[in-house]
Amino acid sequence: MTSPEPGPAQEPGPARPEPVGPEPARARRTHAVDRFLRPLPGARPRRRFEVPPELGERPARPPQQPGLVRPVQTGFLLAVGVGLALLGWWVLANVGPLVGWVVTATFLALGLEPLVRWLEARSVPRPGAVALVVLGLAGALAAVITLVVPRIVAEAAQLAERVPPFVDDLLASRGFAELDARFGVRDSTEQWLQGLSGRVGSDSDLLGGLFGGVVGLGSVVLSAVAGTLIVLALTLYFLASLPVMTQWAYRLAPASRRARVQELGDRMLRGVGNYVVGQACVALLNAAVALALMLITGVPFAALLSLVVALLAFVPLVGGVLAGILVSLVAVTAGWETAVPYAIGYFAYLQVEAYFVSPRIMRRAVAVPGAIAVIAVAAGGALWGVLGALIAIPTAAAALILVREVFVPRQDDR
Repeated sequence: MTSPEPGPAQEPGPARPEPVGPEPARARRTHAVDRFLRPLPGARPRRRFEVPPELGERPARPPQQPGLVRPVQTGFLLAVGVGLALLGWWVLANVGPLVGWVVTATFLALGLEPLVRWLEARSVPRPGAVALVVLGLAGALAAVITLVVPRIVAEAAQLAERVPPFVDDLLASRGFAELDARFGVRDSTEQWLQGLSGRVGSDSDLLGGLFGGVVGLGSVVLSAVAGTLIVLALTLYFLASLPVMTQWAYRLAPASRRARVQELGDRMLRGVGNYVVGQACVALLNAAVALALMLITGVPFAALLSLVVALLAFVPLVGGVLAGILVSLVAVTAGWETAVPYAIGYFAYLQVEAYFVSPRIMRRAVAVPGAIAVIAVAAGGALWGVLGALIAIPTAAAALILVREVFVPRQDDR
């Protein structure tokens, strides 16, 4: 048999160019991301404290005997429960700053969670979304520190220089003279200062008091810096592990009610997160409007006062009013022709914000009746200061969700 003669060798033609378009470019980017996220050879991930898997149907448990059948055991358990409750109260009373740091970090994480969910909805992995949100906030904070803080420090120094002449002018004014003649304000102030100097005592006591004050101020500054770092670290950890934390919390509920508990918990978490984001947007818009009005009317220390307005606007209901009163009082130092236009413009904006701006920004946030909001803010401020006033309305909203979805249907079924 003769083998077939080989045909002429075909010369390779020119390579065809790969199609260029959105799909191949997207595939190349996906391949590059997968190669970057691929673990190194021989590397092992760190063990995680994972949620245990759901169990299947379990046999019904026999009915338990009532506790009154065993009075000694019941009394012992009640005594142990009371002791644990007292121990928990003592621990909470002695770690007050830590509880405040944890609560602050939790609310910050819940406030950043809507941004992370928005990035996750656009095919960004959760670690990447958390990293982008944290880097964006760090960049914004660095920009504020670089551009705004020097101006605020300079204006604060100018305000400190203008306070003594303003006090002298106030003491020499006709209105203060009438008040002094009627109520003896000057004599009362001088007596108070003499009593204060008498309590200070000798020079050694004064030196010791000054030294103690310096040491106390240093400890306060150090505690503030440490608290800020702890809050930032806890916020990062809470934001990264929020799904796992919520799964663990839901697993503590009975299996028969777990789905309902998860639904209500997700609603409350979404409401709190949307409230924090909405309140931040309202506060920034409030500060921007106040800054524009101060620049137009010529109110002094505009940058410093706009920062104060932004901080006060975070306090719901009363923060904007307090900010308007404070800035108007400072504007009086520049003349009534400056204070009156600013007060009219700012308080007119507060009405627009209350009826048009805030309802549209907070439409996806929690809804709390006005009376309950005022009571919650007053109670939160009395119990826990500014932090209590900030978290009062979201907490009241979560309680209202539980009342509306759990307590009222249970009462209707009876």
